[in-house]
Amino acid sequence: MRLKNISLAISILLTLSLMSACTAANDSDLEEELQAKKEIIATLESENEKLQEEINKLNNRIEELEGETPSQTQATSYLTAALEAVELLSNDDMNGLASMAHPVKGIRFTPYSYIDTSTDQVFTANQISNLMTDTTVYTWGNYDGSGEPINKTFADYYDEFVYDEDYANPHIIGNNTLIGKGNSIDNLTDVYTNGEFVEFHFTGFDAQYEGMDWSSLKLVFEEDSGIWYLVAIIHSQWTI
Repeated sequence: MRLKNISLAISILLTLSLMSACTAANDSDLEEELQAKKEIIATLESENEKLQEEINKLNNRIEELEGETPSQTQATSYLTAALEAVELLSNDDMNGLASMAHPVKGIRFTPYSYIDTSTDQVFTANQISNLMTDTTVYTWGNYDGSGEPINKTFADYYDEFVYDEDYANPHIIGNNTLIGKGNSIDNLTDVYTNGEFVEFHFTGFDAQYEGMDWSSLKLVFEEDSGIWYLVAIIHSQWTI
């Protein structure tokens, strides 16, 4: 009877020892698992901080861009600036156009291919914003053929010698290439030796005129401090 009790006691002690060993092993595994998860959390928190920093930088840049004028955001390409400018012209957006005007030279308006520096009208950015409502009659040069002076308000001149056709949707776009040619001397490259230009050209509208009713709008740009500014708007057509 006593031996049986001793055997039972030994069995119980062995069982308790095994359970204790398993518990110790389980505790060790749990500690390792917890440590691994802590390391993963720390890594994710570090990555989250970096992502938040990048988000803050991007938000700051977006705010900077929203505060810039169209010409400042298009500093790297005069062709892009030309497309922006012709879109502004199609919408009669003089405030937008004023933001693209050269800060010193303003914008010159020329009714025909020949640039006459003595008679062409030139306006500053501040003046351009209000030109559509300006009732002043300006002399813009002389009509081809008759030689009569072109006496018009800006709004009337605009309709006849700026956006008389839908130049935002032309037949051809010339990148620093003169397309429309008539009897008038085209001195664009002589006057604007440091300029780049884009010509929005229609080859003609009525077949009976065999292309003599072509029409162009040329936008000239000059770069200043990395920004391409509009310096001239030149209208061209067939002249006698």
